[in-house]
Amino acid sequence: MLSFKKDPVWVTKICFTILISAMAVSLALSFATRVNAQSPDAASGGIVDEVIIDEVIIDEIVNGGAYGEASYRNMDGLIKGTENGEIPLISLSSFIRNIAETTGIYAFFNDARKMLTPGGDTTVVFGWQELIMVIVGFVIVWLGAAKNFEPLLLIPIGFGTIFVNVPFAGMGEGPHGFLHIIYEAGVGNEFFPLIIFMGIGAMTDFGPLIANPKTALLGAAAQFGVFGTMFGVTAMNLIPGVDFTLKEACAIAIIGGADGPTTIYISAKLAPELLATVAVAAYSYMALVPMIQPPIMRALTTKSERLIRMKQLRHVSKTEKILFPLIVFSLSILLLPPAAPLIGCMMFGNFIRECGMVERLSKTLQNEMMNIVSILLSLGVGSQMTPEKFLNPSSLSIVALGLIAFCVATSAGLLVAKFMNLFLKEKINPLIGSAGVSAVPMAARVSNKVGLESDPGNFLLMHAMGPNVAGVIGTAIAAGVMIACYGG
Repeated sequence: MLSFKKDPVWVTKICFTILISAMAVSLALSFATRVNAQSPDAASGGIVDEVIIDEVIIDEIVNGGAYGEASYRNMDGLIKGTENGEIPLISLSSFIRNIAETTGIYAFFNDARKMLTPGGDTTVVFGWQELIMVIVGFVIVWLGAAKNFEPLLLIPIGFGTIFVNVPFAGMGEGPHGFLHIIYEAGVGNEFFPLIIFMGIGAMTDFGPLIANPKTALLGAAAQFGVFGTMFGVTAMNLIPGVDFTLKEACAIAIIGGADGPTTIYISAKLAPELLATVAVAAYSYMALVPMIQPPIMRALTTKSERLIRMKQLRHVSKTEKILFPLIVFSLSILLLPPAAPLIGCMMFGNFIRECGMVERLSKTLQNEMMNIVSILLSLGVGSQMTPEKFLNPSSLSIVALGLIAFCVATSAGLLVAKFMNLFLKEKINPLIGSAGVSAVPMAARVSNKVGLESDPGNFLLMHAMGPNVAGVIGTAIAAGVMIACYGG
């Protein structure tokens, strides 16, 4: 028996012979069909309408059926569908040129098309701008995959950015584009953010906040960054060329809370045209918490303050943990109904976690559903990073203002913690004040990390979780206040 390893030459010769034989048989059959189709019929003296080889097709060809007048005698006949010039005839050189013009290389350096900006104006988007956004997408993926900056968020956001800027792919175009469907289904409305809040509630332990209620003030202090930036944005209207409405100022300021779902929620309600930019900014700052916060924390605290050790938190009973989400949700309904959707979904998820009666639902919210919706939400956010929405002075100023809001929120938490120590017998470590922003649990981890740098035996993680989860509630309340005041 022949083997290619033992007899490669013979095997190659046999395969080549079989290939040549098949080609010869094919040509012979084609020639025979052509001759038979043109031979006169002895009885009628006409053209044979039916031959042995594929009788139906030959009959159609010879008698001018559905395939037009094309036949073996008339090689210039038209292919079906081209009778009215719907498909133009092109030369080989035109075909090659058309192929070249549909490549990404050609589009990135030659393409130009009109697009609508978030403000409704028309602008021209060039191929090189799409190339820049593709590069930005790869950088975001690199930050998530190589630098471990919130990979669960940044990797899908980066790929969404790449997908939407691929020339001719149309993944972000309506009505059937993949990313367009995702965005319309849950990102541009309150669907995905509320499901994310259910998952956050199911994953959150409010025990540290219940055990040390005064840390809730640190979560509230972080909202200084939100409201301070809101008024700062409105004041920027005094600068020529800057024109932000109060609703847009609310959407920009909420970035300071470092809460992606809340940012999307309030932007969709108050300033949908800014949703793309503010959502990307919020998620970016959430991912960059380990880079942004530590310098601020070191600058605003002394070495002695960073060395403060806090007492171990008391045990929180099961009853307290079950009653907490019900009480908070009830208060939001009575005092601030616009915030009830966000707070209610979070407390619903937390109640499922703590009651212990529906463990399957709790695990689903914490794992499968949270993971699926996070992927879709992040892809939808990335799909909005297109040149006309991102590469303009207004969007870049929003990113800068969002950074200011985040820095102010971090600073406010630290300063309020230092102020509280003036009146407290049991001092609190001011580093946990930076965890008042609602980037859970990243901000708490950063507080713990900076504390360990000064004292390797000083573990602040559980203490920092109190203001961290309080910041989530505080940002939701801030969003509710904005919607209540300016949502009409």
